[in-house]
Formats: sequence, structure tokens, C-alpha cells
Amino acid sequence: MANSSAKSSIKVMPVHPVRRGMRVFFFFSLAILMTGVVSLLFADLLWRTGWASGSWLLLILFVILFLLAAIGCVHGIFGFFLRQVGDEGRITELNDYASRNIKGTSTAIIIPIYNEDVSRVYEGLRATFHSLKKTGQLENFDFFILSDSTDPDKWIEEERRWTEMVQQLNALGGIYYRRRFSNEGKKSGNVRDFLSNWGRRYRYFLVFDADSVMSGSTIVTMVKLMEANPGVGLIQTVPALANAQSLFGRMQQFANRLYAPIFISGLNYWAQNFGNYWGHNAIIRTEPFMKYCDLPFLPGRKPFGGQILSHDFVEAALLLKEGWQVWMATDLDGSYEEGPQGMIENAQRDHRWCQGNMQHGMVIFARGLRGVSRIHLAMGIFGYLCGPLWLLFLITFNWILWYKKNSGLSDVTANSYSPFIRLTGTQHALLIFFICMGVLFLPKILALIDLNRDKERCRQFGGFFRTAFGAVLETLFSALHAPLQMLWHTRFVFKILMGLGVNWGSQNRGAEGTSWSAAFREHAGHMLLGLIWGVLVWRLDKTTFWWFAPVLAGMIVAVPLSVLTSRGTLGDKARRAGLFLVPEETTTVPELSSIRVRMLLLEGDQKMVSRPYSGLADAVLDPYVNAVHVTLLRESKLNPVYAGILARMNSKGEDVRKLGERLLALGPDALTNGEKLQILANEDIMSWIHRQVWLGRPEQLAPWWRASIRRFAR
Repeated sequence: MANSSAKSSIKVMPVHPVRRGMRVFFFFSLAILMTGVVSLLFADLLWRTGWASGSWLLLILFVILFLLAAIGCVHGIFGFFLRQVGDEGRITELNDYASRNIKGTSTAIIIPIYNEDVSRVYEGLRATFHSLKKTGQLENFDFFILSDSTDPDKWIEEERRWTEMVQQLNALGGIYYRRRFSNEGKKSGNVRDFLSNWGRRYRYFLVFDADSVMSGSTIVTMVKLMEANPGVGLIQTVPALANAQSLFGRMQQFANRLYAPIFISGLNYWAQNFGNYWGHNAIIRTEPFMKYCDLPFLPGRKPFGGQILSHDFVEAALLLKEGWQVWMATDLDGSYEEGPQGMIENAQRDHRWCQGNMQHGMVIFARGLRGVSRIHLAMGIFGYLCGPLWLLFLITFNWILWYKKNSGLSDVTANSYSPFIRLTGTQHALLIFFICMGVLFLPKILALIDLNRDKERCRQFGGFFRTAFGAVLETLFSALHAPLQMLWHTRFVFKILMGLGVNWGSQNRGAEGTSWSAAFREHAGHMLLGLIWGVLVWRLDKTTFWWFAPVLAGMIVAVPLSVLTSRGTLGDKARRAGLFLVPEETTTVPELSSIRVRMLLLEGDQKMVSRPYSGLADAVLDPYVNAVHVTLLRESKLNPVYAGILARMNSKGEDVRKLGERLLALGPDALTNGEKLQILANEDIMSWIHRQVWLGRPEQLAPWWRASIRRFAR
């Protein structure tokens, strides 16, 4: 419970350390107690059925895996009860923040992007801008688009759409665009660059992802919370998944909205003012972040050494280390993001996150970190290690079974150690199985009960019976998807341990659907493994085969499962049937509906922009786009850091001039991506090429340019 003195003085720690410590103790003690009891049952079963040479390994793996499942279950249990009785240990319960006046505060809303869908990024910004304007507090906020894009066409499209948006919204001096000429440090480096150049102008900054959108009232509330709690360094909202189109995306979105409330409430129970940061949809106090969160380079070689990729957990830990509080605003609505629309895209995102989380093994024992921060880091690491551990558990079980079958010894089940267990070996195994299933599924049942107790929220999901049926279907899908996640995570962890890092690129957020050929390339190994494994287990022991059937089924049907769940048509059919509905679909959310409408209107324009080298053509042919681009390049020279980079890039002016001549004579196909970027980064060459295209003789231009000129003229 919150400290009673917290509301009377905002300078007092919101939750007394002893009480927060007791919450941590009670929470994890319950998970450990559950694990201890069930592990003893499992050890007894192993002894009864004949202790083999691999039994110790099997028992150790069981303890680790069950503990991870038990921690998840306890999150659901604690969260459910807290939602029924209430919890004062929330940042919104600490003091009276609603009456705070934020006039005179300064907050930057920053959107780091890297080769993203430009239309979607800008429409999310537009929706947030309009929503913030309705609050009457727009004057206290500035927006910054922070580009790290390396695609020449994306670069120009970002500039073009920025100028259009500033004009349409009358937002000159309110929405800024900046592109770095070296994306050192990736996203964390992008944010650090912004803070180094403009951070001191702002008391707070709010980090968006490329697909983020937030309501203006939520943003204003976050600033008020920061103003009311000067000891808080960061407040993380809980972004809800939104705007999913594919069947996979809709199921993920449905699960997020249905189950997240109890899990997040359980997480907040023990984390309290030692919360975590997820990298976006969070507000941060600028001064302490700049002072303490400049990330070090990890020792050693990549992928473990070097730049910290998953920077958010570490930045939260550094703030906590220096005495600043980090809270999760579990009861703030109006914070949204979009998720991957297919299984393969989801796995690609996991691959990036996996490397970043594995790096945390180098951070977790760093001197001075708080114990709760180490727990957050460990949970992130084991979120990816549980896949290979589960696979090792299954392989070890099969090996023990094979060893017993080929040992020539009789299979005799001994009596249990416990006088309370009067079960056969099969009954004993079933008891453990049902306990494990209960631990996995109890939070889902509690989430449905929690939903049913809130009639208005239940109505927003389409009614209890539709929601319950959707939860059953989502659970069946998850059962098929889990073995594939296990294999993917095993591969990712193995590659990282072998020193093979991942390219930290942009993610595909679209819903085009997975093709059959792409699915077969990705899942052929999964299907082959499932078939071979199934045959071997069938020949080894037919009873065991049926226990393994759910795991093997997910591998065998991987290709059609991946293709069909990525289809937007099936997602739309599910929506029209009332399945996998979320509140944002049954009630109007202006910020989300405006994005959907605007994106539909922009579809035709999007197809035009998607022509090869369309951005480069605009930058050369369109006088207005060329003028904006050249002006931004000249303005960049005012920044000493960028001026130095540009000077180095343009130091070989003759070479860039030759590249420009080759571009005109042979067309864009004759140049590499890096060479086109060199040209685009030189304002003199861009002005010269623009004049040559329009004033030079047509026969001296490549056919591609002549066709582009005709298209532009039309």
C-alpha cells in the first residue's frame, strides 16, 4: 500500500521502501512456493518411474520453466485481486495532480524513425497533434521527427510530407524535422543526438515509436503527474495494440487488451516506483536522463559487446540507480501502438529484441544497480531463454525414454515418497500435467472473470460469450504458435551465442500478408522437424506420441497457419462475426479512427510514391521539393556536429560532381544507395542537377529522366 504521508508531501518517496520490499517478498515467495511444491511432485515422479542418468537435468529444467510460468501466473492472480479491491500503490493515487497548471512547462514529443512507412508516421503525428490541440495546451508542446533513414526515397518523402503537414496544420515552429547524417547508436543514439542539441530547452520529453499515437488528454495528464511528483524521472504508459487488420494481428490485439490489465496490475504491485521503461509511449524528465543515461559501450566483441541495443531497460535501471523513480501508469488509457501483422514479422521483431535482451547478461551484475532492476533485466533475458530451455527439456525427456526402452530393464513404478500420494504413475503424471495447465491458463480465466464484472467494458468487447469464445480460439492458436516460437527463439539464442548478430533494421508494420513461398522458405525446417520428430516418438512409444501431439502439430501445420493468419480478409471476417473485438472498435476513438480514414484516402498517393526512385525524382525535378531539401542541408551546416559530417562527406567535391554526371547520363540504377545518399547530402550538387535536368539538352539525359520529366509534366 502507498505510504500514508505520500499525499501530504510530494517530496516523500511514494511507497515506503519496507512496504515495497514486502510486496516483492510476498509476490516472489508465492511463485517460489508454488514451484517448490510442484517440483517435489515432479522429482517424486522421476524417482517412482526409475531415476535415469538424465533425470537431474530434466528436474533442473522443470524447476526453471515452472518458476517462469508461476511468476506469470502470480502476476495474473495479484492483478485480478487488486483490480477487484483497488490498489493505492499507483502513481495516479499518490496526490492531487489533476488541478496542476502546466502553463509554462515545455515538453518535446520526439518520434525517432528509420526507413518507416512515412504516411503512417505522419498520420499518427497528425492525430496526436489534433487531439492535443483540443486540450488547449498545444502551446506547451513541440513535435520532433528525428530521422535516421538511409533510404534516399524515404528521406525525400519525409521532407516533402513534413512541409505539407506544417502548412496544413499551420504548425511552423511547432513541428520540426531533422535527419542525421550518421545513425551512430541507432535509436538510442538518435535520442541522444536530439538531447545534445535541443534537450535543454525542454523540461520533459515524450518518446514515440513510429507507430505510436496518444490522446492529448493522456499526454497532458502525464505532464501533470510529472509536475506533481518531482522525484519521478520517468512514467511509462501501457500502450494498447490497435488498428490490426490480419487475423494474427487481431488475435494479438485481442489478447493484449483482454489479459494485459491484470498482468500489468500484478507487475505494478511489486515494481511500484521501481518500474521499467519499454522504449516508447513514455514521458521522461530531461535533466536526469541527460545526466545519467548516456549508455556505455559494453566490453568485448559483438553481439554481446559494443553498443547496447535494448537501451530502455538499462536507462530505467540507471535512473533508479541515481535515486529517481520510474513508474508505470497502469490505469492511463489513450496510449496506442501497432503490432506485427504476421507470425514471420513477429519473429523478425523478436530476433532484434532477443539480441538486445541477451546483452543484458553483461549489465545485470553491474555495480550499483538496484535489486528490482536486476529482476527486470533477468525476466527479459529469460523471456527468450525459456524457448531453448523448453526444447532441451523435450529432447532430454525423449532421450530418457529411449534409454529406458533400450536398457532391457522392466518398467516398474515404485511407491511415492509422500504418504499422501496414493496414485499410480499415470495418475501422478496427470496430476502434474493438470497443475501445469492450471498455472498457464488460470490468468486467462481470471481475465474473463474480471471482464464479466465490468459490464460496460464487457460490452465493448462484444459481450461475454463472444469474448470467451474468442479467448478459446486465441488459446488454441497460441498452443500451435508456441512450438514455433520455441524453435525461433532457440535459433536466435544459438546464433547470438555463436557471435552472429542481427541487423537492427526497420520493422515491417504492414498487413500485405505472407505469401506461400515465403512461408515455405521460413517454415520448411519447422515442418520437417515436426514430421521426423513425430515418427521417432511414435516408433519409440505411442502413448508418449499423443502427449507430444500438440507440440508437433504446431510445427507440421506451420506453413498454412502462417499464411492464413496473416491475411487481412480473414481478419475482416472475424471482425464482422464479432470475434476478437477490442474496445477501440466498438467505441469511437478519434485518434485511431482519423488514422484509418486518412490512410485509406492516401492509398492512391502511396502507390504513386512507391514508384522506384520517386523520392530522388521529386528532389531533382520538383522546384519546391528541391528548394526545401537544399535549404535543410544548408541549415544543417549551422550545427557544428552535422557541419563536420557534411564537410567530410563533401570533401571530395569533384567525386560527387562525377556521381551527379553519372546519375544524369545513366539514371539511378547506375549508382549504389550510398552514392545516391552522397549526392543528396550535397546542396551544391543538388542545385546543379536540378538546373541541368530542366535547362540541359534532353538527349544528354538518361531515358529514365526523360520519362520522369514527362510524368512530372502531366
